[in-house]
Amino acid sequence: MLNRKTQNCCLYSAVLPIPDYDYMKQPDQLILDIYTSKAQADKAISSLKGILLGINLDGEVNEKEINELQKWANAHDALIGRNPFNEFMNIIAEAASQQIPTKETIEDLYWLCQKFENESFYYNPITSDLQTLQGLCHGILADGVINDQEIIDLNKWLEENEHLNTYYPYDEIRSLILSVLSDNKIDDEERLVLKAYFKEFVNLQNEDINEQIRKETAHINISGLCTSEPNVTFVGKTFCITGILQRISREGLKKKILNLGGIPTDGITLKTDYLIVGDNGNPAWAFSCYGRKVEKAINMRKDGHTVMLIHEFDFADIIDDFK
Repeated sequence: MLNRKTQNCCLYSAVLPIPDYDYMKQPDQLILDIYTSKAQADKAISSLKGILLGINLDGEVNEKEINELQKWANAHDALIGRNPFNEFMNIIAEAASQQIPTKETIEDLYWLCQKFENESFYYNPITSDLQTLQGLCHGILADGVINDQEIIDLNKWLEENEHLNTYYPYDEIRSLILSVLSDNKIDDEERLVLKAYFKEFVNLQNEDINEQIRKETAHINISGLCTSEPNVTFVGKTFCITGILQRISREGLKKKILNLGGIPTDGITLKTDYLIVGDNGNPAWAFSCYGRKVEKAINMRKDGHTVMLIHEFDFADIIDDFK
C-alpha cells in the first residue's frame, strides 16, 4: 500500500511548458487556453494518481491493470509532448513491455504525480483529492474484479480524507462502503452494487471489461446515495422532502424544520440545500434512493451544486438532538 503524503499548495510556477498557441487570438483567450490546458493536466494527473492507488490496493498488479494504464496513456496521447506526461508514457510503455517490474512502475508513476502536484501553482487540494478518489475507483475496477482487500483499503483512504465530506462523490461512496462493511462480511451482491455505482463516474478504457461489468450489474439500479453522518444547519437553509416517510408525516416534518429556522419547500431547485429522502419501506435504501427529485438532486450535484441527500431516519435523529 502506498503511503499518502501530505499535499501542500506550493506557490511555484507550473512545471509544464506552455504549448504553442495561435497568437492571433485575443489576450484573454490566450490566458484562458493556457489556464484550461494546465487544469486539464492537473485533472489527468490527479486521476492517474488515484488509478495507481486503486491498482495497488490489494498489493498485486496484474496484466489487465497494466493494460488499463496503457489505455489511459493512449487516451491522453495529446499531452505526450509536455512534461511530465512524456515521462509517464515512457514508464507505462516500459512496464507493458516488461522492461521494468510492475511494482516499480506503480511507485515511479505515483512519485511523479506527487512531484507534479507539489510544484504546480494551479494545484487545488480539494479538487485534486476528489479526482484522486475518482481515479482510485477507476484503479479498483481496472481488472473487472473488486476484492475484500480493495474495499477495506478504500475505506481506510476515505477515513483519512474526511475533509471531503459533503463533496460528491465522497459522501455517497463512504455511505455505500460503510453499508457494505456494517455486518463484517462482503458478499457477491455487495461487490456488484459497488461495481454498479463506480461505473457511474468511472470511464474504463477497456471495452471488454466495461461490457463485462455492464452485464454483471444490469439488474442493479443505482441512482444516488444518502450522506452518512450528515452535518445539518437549519437557519436560513432550504429543505425539500421526497418519498414516503416512516417516522413522521410530511407536514409534521415541515413544522419541525420551520421551528428550527429552516425553509421547507415542495420542489427541488438550485437553492435547495437538503433533500430528505423517505424510506418508502425499501430494504435496499442503504444502497439506493429512488425518484424524480433524487435524480434531479444527483444531476445538480454533478454540476457542482452542494445539495445534500439525507435519509429520513438520520434526519429524524438530528432533529431529536435539537430538543
